[in-house]
Amino acid sequence: MLTMNEAIRNLEPSALWNKFADLNAVPRPSKKEEGVIAFMKEFGRNLGLETIEDEVGNVIIRKPSTHGMEDRKAIVLQSHLDMVHQKNSDTIFDFDTQGIEMLIDGDWVRANGTTLGADNGLGVATIMAILESNTIAHPSIEALFTIDEETGMTGAMGLKGGMLKGEILLNLDTEEDDEIGVGCAGGVDVTATKEYMEIDTPANSEAFLITVKGLNGGHSGMDIIKGLGNANKIMNRVLYASKNVIHLSELKGGSLRNAIPRESHAVVMVSNENVTAFLAEIEKISGAISTEYRSLEKEVSITAEKTSKTPEKVMGSKDQFAFLSAIYAAHNGVFRMSPAIADLVETSNNIAKVTVMNGAIKVECLSRSSVKSSIDDLVHTLTSVFELADFEVNATGEYPGWAPNMDSAILKVLDALYEKINGKKAFVAACHAGLECGILGQNYPDMDMISFGPTIKGAHSPDERASISSAKKYWEFVVEILKNIPKKSIV
Repeated sequence: MLTMNEAIRNLEPSALWNKFADLNAVPRPSKKEEGVIAFMKEFGRNLGLETIEDEVGNVIIRKPSTHGMEDRKAIVLQSHLDMVHQKNSDTIFDFDTQGIEMLIDGDWVRANGTTLGADNGLGVATIMAILESNTIAHPSIEALFTIDEETGMTGAMGLKGGMLKGEILLNLDTEEDDEIGVGCAGGVDVTATKEYMEIDTPANSEAFLITVKGLNGGHSGMDIIKGLGNANKIMNRVLYASKNVIHLSELKGGSLRNAIPRESHAVVMVSNENVTAFLAEIEKISGAISTEYRSLEKEVSITAEKTSKTPEKVMGSKDQFAFLSAIYAAHNGVFRMSPAIADLVETSNNIAKVTVMNGAIKVECLSRSSVKSSIDDLVHTLTSVFELADFEVNATGEYPGWAPNMDSAILKVLDALYEKINGKKAFVAACHAGLECGILGQNYPDMDMISFGPTIKGAHSPDERASISSAKKYWEFVVEILKNIPKKSIV
């Protein structure tokens, strides 16, 4: 009987799925890529190809052109090695030591209670399969495997100019197979911190654990337009509704800056005389929220249960009011739609993580925009809200967007090929997510860049899944693109 991962290897195209299975056997959380870097270097060297690791950990593998393709422009095939590590609360899994457990569900490959790593593992596997192939025609290739894309894009930021010689970059990190990406949003981390006064836990009170869970979560850029529930904002509504009868002790919501938070947990104290009123308020606000989100978040759950863990300290009333008011006022979701491109989010914010513990509050946001002035406006909006509540606010880790070039030569190639193969036009668009093209373009301003990929749904959540039929369609597209790379300019 085949194991789940062995069954994946029998899918077509086998070259792609086998490399994906090899890759997914290697733990590769963001900022912990030592194992996958070593894996990729060994892969390149075993093929007898020039393989180097730069000073930040990016891996570059070079392969000469196949016979008859020597006159074509050199290309860079680029994907990132790291993956988002998210799991369901009832899933026992260690991303630092375990490979992903995959399964087939109809036309989809998904993981067993965790993120799948198709973002951007299918892109990495594609490049590996091309490097290994002896039959695919292609020009000279530089395979660029970057690190830490998901939590800071530090690999792309650290890649020095002059390392790459290719004239065209094919980024394999788009998640709809009928889309050709020509632009993306930039981003910045906005972090608000504050120390608060702790007071002794009031006598004659009971401890309750409030839990928000069952939300879809998702990519904080691509999925922000859907209006999905944010566990941090929902928890704040629950706490605010009961603010006059609770004393907050601890709170932890969200886990990753670039994922819409799915769960939040808070410990509060309630005086014995207010327990009945508190539970009634929880039931009331829970019902209202469930009704609001019934078409989007069918599994949302809001509960308040007694806990035997009685904290010694709680937040003072003044700080609690300021904290809850600030989170309530802080913008979350779409901030501005693009006036130039229909249905494209221009600017957004994700209140990604909220932590309250031991006298300290930390609120972590990821703000995105394709327009610099608009993201500045959003950052000022968030800063103003939190500073009014006496928080210290810092904006860090800013990375640029990627401005569309509709006159791109490689865009014309992909656009024509897609229509020829599929009998219809591709959707040429910018996306509201961070792609490494914008960053790489700073040191390689003359490189012609494009982004595309297979259909992946639910990225950055345990519902992540990759379409089997789309992977086949995408693979055939890649092979044709490699055959049709433009010729070198005659000097």
